[in-house]
Amino acid sequence: MRSGVIAQKVGMTRIFTDAGEHVPVTVLKLASCQVVAHRTLDKNGYVAMQLGAGLRKVKNVARAERGHFAVAKVEPKRQMVEFRVDEKALIPVGAEITADHFVVGQFVDVTGTSIGKGFAGGMKRWNFGGLRASHGVSISHRSIGGTGGRQDPGKTFKNKKMPGHLGVERVTTLNLKVVQTDPERGLILVEGAVPGAKGGWITVRDAVKKSLPKDAPQPGRFRLRTEEADEKAPKEAPAEGNAATDAAGAQQSAAETAAPAAPGAESPATPKAPTDKPGKKTGA
Repeated sequence: MRSGVIAQKVGMTRIFTDAGEHVPVTVLKLASCQVVAHRTLDKNGYVAMQLGAGLRKVKNVARAERGHFAVAKVEPKRQMVEFRVDEKALIPVGAEITADHFVVGQFVDVTGTSIGKGFAGGMKRWNFGGLRASHGVSISHRSIGGTGGRQDPGKTFKNKKMPGHLGVERVTTLNLKVVQTDPERGLILVEGAVPGAKGGWITVRDAVKKSLPKDAPQPGRFRLRTEEADEKAPKEAPAEGNAATDAAGAQQSAAETAAPAAPGAESPATPKAPTDKPGKKTGA
């Protein structure tokens, strides 16, 4: 079982196939979706990954949350979600999941919060048919009718479908097909509608009722943070710097050797030749 991602709904558009057919798609954007922490079997009793997405100002983050992000060495995130995964599907902490985590043609399940519509009647909320539109019904065409029985049971049962608050609920849409991905811009295009308003946060993961394609990356497609990439990269910069320093030192000593000495001045690097004075013998 692989991990899902946290994405932001951009809106809907359409793309044209080679046959000229247009496909309505919803554009989802990955906004710095990084791994913040791991949940292990020994410590937490289950295996999962905690992901964070979106940027948040440090001044608006509690001190305890700052420490949690500091341990993972990631910037404070706006949205946090946990995904249950297998032990072999764990992604390193701090890694950023890219859009090519999903392959074109596979099916995904999308979960989001539906758009709030406030207080709604029975016809809009539960798709009731309403009362008759002919004579005899006075200003009650859209009412729901009776809600209870007679003397028996003498009450309205709990959870009866009636007018009330509509929307702002957790909605999951199953088996949406991935039409196109753009790893450079972090975009995922899925066929069909996705619950939620524009700019809302949603979660995308592999479809439960469909098999995962064989070419899907395992444990996923991600990008390591800069510090880990620098450590794994070959250290060529210091060697180039040493060679440049040696070359500069050689040029400086050559210039000092070629420059004529000033009259009356003695070079500190040139040793003084012994001079023979009368009355003294030199040699062994």
